[in-house]
Amino acid sequence: MARTTRTRRLLLASGVALVAVLGTACANSSDDTAPESKGFGFEGSTLTIDSENTALEIVAAEDNKAGRVEVTRWFDGSVAVGKDPKLTWSMSDDRLKLRMRCTGLVANCSSKHRVEIPRGVAVKVVSHDGSVKARGLRNALDVRSSDGSVRITDTSGPLDLDTKDGSVRADVSSRTVTTRSSDGSVRLNLSAVPDRVDVKTNDGNVTIEVPKATYKVTEKVNDGDRRVSVPRADDSAHGITARVKDGDLTVRTAG
Repeated sequence: MARTTRTRRLLLASGVALVAVLGTACANSSDDTAPESKGFGFEGSTLTIDSENTALEIVAAEDNKAGRVEVTRWFDGSVAVGKDPKLTWSMSDDRLKLRMRCTGLVANCSSKHRVEIPRGVAVKVVSHDGSVKARGLRNALDVRSSDGSVRITDTSGPLDLDTKDGSVRADVSSRTVTTRSSDGSVRLNLSAVPDRVDVKTNDGNVTIEVPKATYKVTEKVNDGDRRVSVPRADDSAHGITARVKDGDLTVRTAG
């Protein structure tokens, strides 16, 4: 009986200590919902954006000012037990590095970065654990994303998109589009007749919508339905290649 009483006392003491620790959680918190901006000098032709644990928005700079990349960030978070949450940003060798650190017991953080791209600059994105959005770009865009959705709009440059654990949607006028996706749907709405579309997915539906034209279509679907209704000709200069595993394929003319 004495042993049981001691055990209960130890459990009670541990519970009181945990409540006391959690009660001081506000000491390791940040409420920085107001945006913060910073400019980075840039003279290259291709900007690489390397981001982790943050949502990313990429837009064309409105003033088209060369030689400078503008970044705006938003952050809100708290950690009950652990280090203070923190955001870092830096530029080195044409590589913009964006990081959010939020680890510990009962960690709850969110962040977003908006990057303004000067005219004439191509963009490469390496993103882990965060969504990627891009709009208004006219040069090549290359996205490698893990654990986050990708959404591209109002873009005319060549697209190369590679995602894992996230859906892809592109509403663009790009004439060359390459997409690789694992565990996520793909939807391409093309407003200009493309020269080449190449899509490969594993575990996700694919929908490709293109302007009225004749296309050379090559498709392979494993464990899914296929619906291809665009006009077809093997000698067409406009090619669509789609390889889909564990998902349905739809290729159709825009309504």
